[in-house]
Amino acid sequence: MEYTSGATSWQKVLRRAAAGLLPRRPRQRRPGWSIGVPLIAAAAGLLFTTTATTAGGTALREDRRPQLNQLIEDRREQVAASERRAATLRGEVEQRTNTLAGSDAPIKAQQNRAQGSLQDAGFTALSGPGVTVELNDAPQLDQTQSDASNDDLVVHQGDVQAVVNALWAGGAEAMSIMNVRVLTTSAVRCVGNTLLLHGRVYSPPFKIVAIGDPAALQQALASSQGVRLFKDAVDDYQLGYKETASTVRVPAFEDSTALRSATVPK
Repeated sequence: MEYTSGATSWQKVLRRAAAGLLPRRPRQRRPGWSIGVPLIAAAAGLLFTTTATTAGGTALREDRRPQLNQLIEDRREQVAASERRAATLRGEVEQRTNTLAGSDAPIKAQQNRAQGSLQDAGFTALSGPGVTVELNDAPQLDQTQSDASNDDLVVHQGDVQAVVNALWAGGAEAMSIMNVRVLTTSAVRCVGNTLLLHGRVYSPPFKIVAIGDPAALQQALASSQGVRLFKDAVDDYQLGYKETASTVRVPAFEDSTALRSATVPK
């Protein structure tokens, strides 16, 4: 009886299952997914808002080089205006100093002392025999030089420094780069293929002029390892190197003369 009854009960269960009458098993919720969806949606909204704010109504991939060029040009005009203002103020100071020197003996003595040091300090223009060196980038990548990189085709900071140091070592009495007077304390810096000197930017070709014995200066250039390496690159990659001896002129130093340090002479 129990077996028959059990069989009957199992038959009923099977029939109810076939008929789809059994209660369905409730699905388990995934709390992590239900919480993650709103968080992802919120993050996406925040990203879209940030992007729109950054773009400022313009395309993010918009070419902004014209804006950068205009910014550089504006800064150059500001620097030029500041330099003109500084030159005017220096002229006023010099004029008032000359006026006081006419009635004040100590000021007159110090003025004479300063005048005697102007040439040695580089504050007067000079002319005389010397050497001019011109460095230039390669005109373009030669197809036969497939192993050349962009760095091989431009003048680097070390190249300019090699020429400058060789000329000083050769006994240069005065020197200018791009018609700007340089002193032994002047720093030569290159940014990309442009030259940065006393806050001004110059593009190649870079012209270096030195006053001194032409034979000694040219011998110093020939003996410089850095200059020889650049001449090798001239042969390999068509970089520009030009060296001439003639009567040259270098301008006076016109940069800021503000003191950064000083000592009292004994």
